[in-house]
Amino acid sequence: MALTAGIVGLPNVGKSTLFNAITKSQVEAANYPFATIQPNVGVVEVPDYRIDRLVELFHPKKTIYTTFEFTDIAGLVKGASKGEGLGNQFLSNIRLTDAICHVVRCFDDNNITHVEGSVDPIRDIDIINLELVMADLQTVDNRLSKVERKAMTNKDKDSVAEVSVLKKLKEVLEEGKPARTLDLDKEELLLIKAFNLLTIKPMIYIANMSEEEIADPESNVYYQKVKELADREHNQVVPICAKIEEELSSLDKEEKNMFLQELGIPESGLDRVIKTAYQILDLCTFLTAGEDECRAWTFHKGMLAPQCAGVIHTDFEKGFIRAECYRFEDIDELESEQAVKEAGKLRLEGKEYVVQDGDILHFRFNV
Repeated sequence: MALTAGIVGLPNVGKSTLFNAITKSQVEAANYPFATIQPNVGVVEVPDYRIDRLVELFHPKKTIYTTFEFTDIAGLVKGASKGEGLGNQFLSNIRLTDAICHVVRCFDDNNITHVEGSVDPIRDIDIINLELVMADLQTVDNRLSKVERKAMTNKDKDSVAEVSVLKKLKEVLEEGKPARTLDLDKEELLLIKAFNLLTIKPMIYIANMSEEEIADPESNVYYQKVKELADREHNQVVPICAKIEEELSSLDKEEKNMFLQELGIPESGLDRVIKTAYQILDLCTFLTAGEDECRAWTFHKGMLAPQCAGVIHTDFEKGFIRAECYRFEDIDELESEQAVKEAGKLRLEGKEYVVQDGDILHFRFNV
């Protein structure tokens, strides 16, 4: 299961530069609004030192990391939800994503025009958030007009329940608040899942700042403001320098690490965005290892062994017998599966086992 995120933001905030870094492809990043006029999708590997270590130990024929898929849409502008600019027609392209990455300009540069005439990250955030809210309000209103008649006429139980949750959403959205601020139970969330509301998705603010300030983000006044807002909203903010990310994308792993050390940055901004996305979406990684293949698999925290088997193939879940399991830390220390077995670290787990991040699994099944 590839993790997916939609990238939004005003024009000229660094979206296309960041997307260039993500895909190592040259999406046009011209200094004018609407340079990106077609939806673009980029897929990156999720870095995982555990896979790198397993490759050292197993020397597999194939190595597969988990992936993160980014969808970049045209820069939104004020009024996009009402058809202003080109942004509204692309919002549908990010409705199926797991999270939204909102790129915010946190740097001054007289050579790069700002569509609103000045740098003000909180104003910019309000503009984009309102457009997303208005787009969702339109979705809710459209659905409500269809299902409300059915609920009134037939007194259909499901329709009545749906109308109830839609009216709650409408009230919140009309106040200019995102759907995620509404406390919905599991049944209500299930009822509205198909609508793919934009503002119910987790939001990660990406504070794009200058090369001079990225080593010490806290010194950036714009970043501080975004962080304060994100804390109030219970959202996350990741400081990056899109220019640096683009430079990093052309380097190999060793050069990349050296460059980051020189800059005094522990890890790339893109890696931090990915880690943050995993954290807010409650995602973990289990591993499979052998001479044929070493591979990372993404799963939701709390999933049982048969469900994780199903991540690999539905037949594995249907015919699940048991899982042979050991921890990455054990093979990292002992350096072979045989040594792990001899140390009594290999376990047999059944259908009720809750898989943990970093488990190395081998599934036994019968179909």
